[in-house]
Amino acid sequence: MSNTQVVKPRIRGFICITAHPEGCAAHVREQIAHVKKDKPLKDGPKSVLIIGSSTGYGLASRIGAAFGSGAATLGVFFEKEAEPGRPASAGWYNTAAFHQEARKAGLKAVSINGDAFSNEIKAQTIEAIKSQMPGGKVDLIVYSLASPRRVDPKTGDVYRSVLKPIGQPFSAKNLDTDRKAICDVTIEPASGDDVKNTIKVMGGEDWQLWIEALEEAGVLAEGAQTTAYSYIGPKVTWPVYRDGTIGQAKKDLDRAASAIDAIMKCHRGRAFVAVNKAVVTQASSAIPVVPLYNSILFKVMKEKGLHEDCIEQMWRLFTKQMYNHNCLEFDEDGRVRMDDWEMREDVQEAVFKIWPTVSTENIDQTTDYDGYQANFLKLFGFGLPGVNYDAEVELDAPLV
Repeated sequence: MSNTQVVKPRIRGFICITAHPEGCAAHVREQIAHVKKDKPLKDGPKSVLIIGSSTGYGLASRIGAAFGSGAATLGVFFEKEAEPGRPASAGWYNTAAFHQEARKAGLKAVSINGDAFSNEIKAQTIEAIKSQMPGGKVDLIVYSLASPRRVDPKTGDVYRSVLKPIGQPFSAKNLDTDRKAICDVTIEPASGDDVKNTIKVMGGEDWQLWIEALEEAGVLAEGAQTTAYSYIGPKVTWPVYRDGTIGQAKKDLDRAASAIDAIMKCHRGRAFVAVNKAVVTQASSAIPVVPLYNSILFKVMKEKGLHEDCIEQMWRLFTKQMYNHNCLEFDEDGRVRMDDWEMREDVQEAVFKIWPTVSTENIDQTTDYDGYQANFLKLFGFGLPGVNYDAEVELDAPLV
């Protein structure tokens, strides 16, 4: 029975609750085309596990490994498939499109949909590695999981993360993307177990549990690498980000990287955190101050010819840092800084020269508001060239 309808964007706050299957597929093909413009990686990965593979940096990593290195990929994610009269989530459509393109290219693609925090999904993934991945092992593990809640697999306790400052309220200028207006926002500080809970959800504990499980199962290939993604950002965002609850979780990610690196060294491999540039994601759209910063940053970086989205970032990580006989370049804290262009002195000076001048009346002149909004809608498959958004489209999309 056909399950078709015309799909339009329906936005509630910082979330779009609809996704367009053909638009998501066009977005995936656009990212694949970016990778295929370059020569294949000389010494790239061949058997890759991506934990959090359906959107953003995780999806871009999967595309880079598959279409830039010919790798077999195993993606783990938690997405919703279509129901009668209701589209699937964007991540589901992204993955369905990836499978379709991988099949055309003769590339192995395996996907597991479920709670990556759970022991059950870890066990299912390990069995899939043994039975379906080349040599029964993986040589790259990307941890790119973003979730607002986590069920502890040992205790069954539920933890929820929060985006809050620590110690005192935080007030700053903000961009209300719904109203296209500049306003002031105040965020109350964390209380109770907010910090501990956020670390439990967004910190490095689960990444470490994944690597320990893979090690115990004997599925880490010799020379295997693993990376998790992080963000630091400019000082204007630090009270709610780096010095806030999410920042404490990111510090725990750094802690985990050190512990995991010791495991990986047993296989002549390595573990590290890659600090990426600011991009539009569902998560970043929810953080006050960040949409305004991003919209100004995009304007500045586009003018300087430095702007990158997820696929450009991940492909640069692969081609300039991890593979093609390159050596990783670490900062003083042992992280790989893919935010180097964003944090360039001339870029940051330009951003914060504009910052105090932005008002509701001059948004179009002082920011890349339209570019920010276009990027946001693209996350859900809207605004892609060549897609007829007035036509009915099939909502069901199999992951085969």
